[in-house]
Amino acid sequence: MQLKLDGLDAHLRQAKAKGLAPLYVVHGDEHLLVLEAVDRLRAAAREAGFSEREVLVAERGFHWGQLVEAQQSMSLFGDRKIVELRIPSGKPGKDGGEALRAVTAQPSPDVVLLVTLPRLDFAASKSAWFQALEGAGVSIKVDTVDRTRLPAWVGERLSLQQQRVEGGEPGRRALQFIADKVEGNLLAAHQEIQKLGLLYPPGELSFDQVHDAVLNVARYDVFKLSESMLSGDVPRLVRMLEGLRGEGEATVLVLWALTEEIRVLSKVRQGLAAGKPAGVLMRELRVWGPRERLVPQAAQRLALPRLEAALALAARLDRQVKGLSDLPPPGSAPLPAEPWDGLQQLALMIAR
Repeated sequence: MQLKLDGLDAHLRQAKAKGLAPLYVVHGDEHLLVLEAVDRLRAAAREAGFSEREVLVAERGFHWGQLVEAQQSMSLFGDRKIVELRIPSGKPGKDGGEALRAVTAQPSPDVVLLVTLPRLDFAASKSAWFQALEGAGVSIKVDTVDRTRLPAWVGERLSLQQQRVEGGEPGRRALQFIADKVEGNLLAAHQEIQKLGLLYPPGELSFDQVHDAVLNVARYDVFKLSESMLSGDVPRLVRMLEGLRGEGEATVLVLWALTEEIRVLSKVRQGLAAGKPAGVLMRELRVWGPRERLVPQAAQRLALPRLEAALALAARLDRQVKGLSDLPPPGSAPLPAEPWDGLQQLALMIAR
């Protein structure tokens, strides 16, 4: 059974009367939301009488027989228990897959098995072991909070602690300010919201109060940079490039991420021109998550000659960041002396 995160509370209310499922799988990369979902499941299990807890972490050297033993063995005191299995890599391997299928085939009424995984790629989500998990219990996919929805998410979190921003444009600026300061870091956003709850009483928050309290705790990510380029969000794109530069990120890694995205866009643009459906192209090129929506939109607004020019510029930048001499085509302008300025020029060719 598949369940959306926002349906978890309703499911747990029903479970009070009908009983919990024998197995829950929580998967996604948004660590704060995964932790919160697991906490709610753990609390519901304790309330239902599963008082003992056993935690297993499937890292290198883990013996999968421990999982089978944990599910089948009774507590020393005869209590029902929660068995938490964490698979940080998201890839249990052959032995792990067999163990997972074994425990799903023989659930125990005295055990609630809680499995946590990172975001799964297409192959993992269609694997036999994951299909067995979904078939034996409840699967909860934790999606990343979209950047455009982050201000609204912050507002919702403030309301949970009886706070709100002022109305109109100042309130919108306050929510956007928080979203900008915690770029890509939901755990930090949660901490900043909690700090506002400690500093100020319930009620309305002014922009000045938010500005004075919230720190710059942005976490810049090379792959989130690609998303801002695809979406055409120029202010965010420039801000992220400056952040990555300030954090000392390697120019060769940033260039690689941008170039790979442009190559994908070029292939999608050619495929769309040949009449292929966007969904088919996304599967062929293994484009998932937020990019599944952003890539076709970007490819449709960009002409193929522009993408080819961007790839040509990327090739010149590649020589520059490796310390080689530039070989500009006839009539082309020289590259900026600073490679980061060239990276910005490349990204803006796509974003604009």
